[in-house]
This record gives sequence, structure tokens and C-alpha cells, in this order.
Amino acid sequence: MTKAKVLSKTGQELKEIDLPSWFSGEVRADLCQKYLEISKKMQPYGPFEWAGKLHSASGILSHARRKWKTAAGHGISRVPRKIMWRRGDQFYWIGASISSTRGGRRVHAPKPEHFMVEKKMNKKEKALAIKSALIATTKEEWLKKRYKTLENKKIDKKLPIVIDESMLKLKAKDFLKTLEKIFGELTEIAMQKKKIRGGRGKRRGKYKKTAGLLLIIGRNENAKIKGVEVRKVNRIEIKDLFPLGRLAIYTENAIKELKNLGGGKCLNQ
Repeated sequence: MTKAKVLSKTGQELKEIDLPSWFSGEVRADLCQKYLEISKKMQPYGPFEWAGKLHSASGILSHARRKWKTAAGHGISRVPRKIMWRRGDQFYWIGASISSTRGGRRVHAPKPEHFMVEKKMNKKEKALAIKSALIATTKEEWLKKRYKTLENKKIDKKLPIVIDESMLKLKAKDFLKTLEKIFGELTEIAMQKKKIRGGRGKRRGKYKKTAGLLLIIGRNENAKIKGVEVRKVNRIEIKDLFPLGRLAIYTENAIKELKNLGGGKCLNQ
């Protein structure tokens, strides 16, 4: 069984704990990609229900065949028309409602129902995808795939990195200092960085921010540290771990709770 060392709030090794047996499994990148795709959500959009039917000018929309005061028999196209005025058997009309007329509806407008369709995936596949994404956080080769700055470097830390719950009680300043001791050269990618976008991209959003470190804690633990993303075990989503190989640390309680992650059981259930 794979073991991991638990680090204290001073960065020293306290003890060893057993990791869940599935941590020694393979990384199923295909299932992770599939789960990511079905978890994406789009804002439903489409035309207004009455678009093209709210006519700005007064008049009666007429499209009847062989009816008095219609376009039939006048040698003109059978376009739906609004009768604007009439004087005996004389009348004036304009085209309305259809897409080729002024103020008409849009041709083949997107249907909101299309965006409301729920994409499905088997529960066992979801659980396996989450497991694979977590396993990738413990593999040096996957970290190097994600972080190009690590390609030619040797990661001297044994992964995964597990910390004692006492570290969560530290002030943010002390917590970050301990992280520097633990990660060493990796501190550069462990901390979130914020910078101003270059070029015209600033119109879409002035700032860019790196993902930084992911701290995974137990259900009953709490932490709020600026510069570090925190997730509870039961709140982890595939987008938190994608692309695969994210730098992450676990609390001892989080590792214990991950042992209960069974075949068809997902973290958020």
C-alpha cells in the first residue's frame, strides 16, 4: 500500500499514513476530458417569444386566400401583409412578420431548448474520472506536462504532499512561509499571480490570474488563505483539477475521507 508523509506546521515530518488503494491506479485522461465536457454549461439564449409579431404600425395582418382586400388576384407575391389604410376597394399594405420584411422574425433562430439538454455520464465513470484527476496530482510526469517550467527540473518532494490539520490554524502569513519551506523551488508556481493583460485583451478583462496551488481539506475543516485556492473534499469538481497534474496538497483528514470514495460514489454525493 502506498504511503505518504504528514508534515507539521513547521514543515517537519510527523508520521506516515496509508493512502487510499486507488491512488496507485492509472490516470484515465479520456474519462477526465469527457467529464469536463459534460460539466460545461452554456447560458441558454434564443429569440424573444413575440419577436417579429409586435408590429409597430397599426393594421391587420392578412394572409387569407381569395378573400376581399387581400393580395390575392393582384399579381403580386403572397407575402403576409399588414393593411395600413383602405378606401373602398382601394387599400395600402406593407410586408410583415416573415424574415424578409422590415421588423420580421429571424431565420432559423436558435432554440433555447437546445441549450437546456442535460449531458449524461455514468456515475462509475464520473468517480473514475475524479480519481484519475486526483492521481495525476501525485505523478511527477503529469505535473511536468502541465507546468512547462518544470520540464528540465527534478521534483525533490515526494508526492502527494499531506499536511497536519494544525497547519490550518496558522495565520495566512505564517502558512505561506511554511509553504515556502515545503515547496522550495516549486513556490513560484504554487502561489497565485495576478498581472495585467497585454494588448487589446484588456477590453475583455484587465487582469489575468494563474491557478496556483490547490489545498484540499476535509468536510469539517475551514481555511481561507489569499493566494491559495481551497476546496473541501465533497466540493471538488473536475474543472478544479484540469488540465491534469495540478499542484495540490491534502490535509490528513481529506486523505481519510478520500478512502470512502467507492466505485459509483462521487465526491459531491
